[in-house]
Amino acid sequence: MNTAENRANTVDAAEVAKFEAMAAEWWDPNGKFKPLHMLNPCRLDYITQQIAAEFGRDLKRDAPFAGLRILDIGCGGGLLSEPMARLGADVVGADAAERNIPVAQVHAEQSGLEIDYRHTTAEALAAAGERFDVVLNMEVVEHVADPLAYLAACQELLKPGGLMICSTINRNPKSFAMAIVGAEYVMRWLPKGTHEWSKFITPDELFELIRQAGLTPVDRKGFVFNPISWNWSLSDRDLSVNYVTASTKPA
Repeated sequence: MNTAENRANTVDAAEVAKFEAMAAEWWDPNGKFKPLHMLNPCRLDYITQQIAAEFGRDLKRDAPFAGLRILDIGCGGGLLSEPMARLGADVVGADAAERNIPVAQVHAEQSGLEIDYRHTTAEALAAAGERFDVVLNMEVVEHVADPLAYLAACQELLKPGGLMICSTINRNPKSFAMAIVGAEYVMRWLPKGTHEWSKFITPDELFELIRQAGLTPVDRKGFVFNPISWNWSLSDRDLSVNYVTASTKPA
C-alpha cells in the first residue's frame, strides 16, 4: 500500500457522517453540542494555561498567543478555533466533515475573526508539509480508524518543541454509564450512537500511543462533571470519564 493510501486510512467515514448530520447545530448552546458548550470553558482553561506555560506567555496581556501557529484538528464549528484567534494566534481549523467548514467560516466572519478553515485531514496537512507550534486534538482520537497512525500524523504536524493537547474518553464501566447511557440515552445531550465504547482509550493507553507516535507526555487531568452545580472542573485525580493530556515534541 502506498503512503498516500496509508495517510488517508485513519478517517472513519461513518464517524464523519455522524458529525456532518449535526453540522448546522454547532453554535446552538442548547442543541446537539450542548455538552461541548458546557465543557468548553473548562477545556479552554486547561488549553490556555498549558500553552502559556510552554511558550512563556502572559495571559493577562493583549493577544498573548501572537506569533503562535495553532492547528485545531477536528475543529467542528470552531468552538476552540475562535477563542485561540481572539488570543492572537494564527489559527488553522481542519475537519474531515465537509459540512462543518462553511458553518465555522460564517460564524468566524460574523465574529470578525480571521481563521483559516479547511476541509482536510491531519494526514493531508502533514503530507503538505504544514507545521504548527500547537496542535489541539480534542475529542477526535476516539473517532478515528487507527489512533496510532492519526497521532503520528499529529506529531509530524508539530514543530520541534511544539505542544499537543489531546482529550478523549476513558474506557471503563463508569464511562459507559456516563458518556453513552447518560449522555445519549438519559440526558439526550447527544444523538444515540455518537460514541462507541470500544473506541474509548484509557489514559495509560493514550500515553503509550503518544510515546509510540514520537511525543513526550507531560501532563494529564480529568474533566469532571458535577450534576449538582451543573458545571465541569479540572481534576488531578479523577480521570474516570473525560480527560485531557499535554505532550511535547522533542526540540
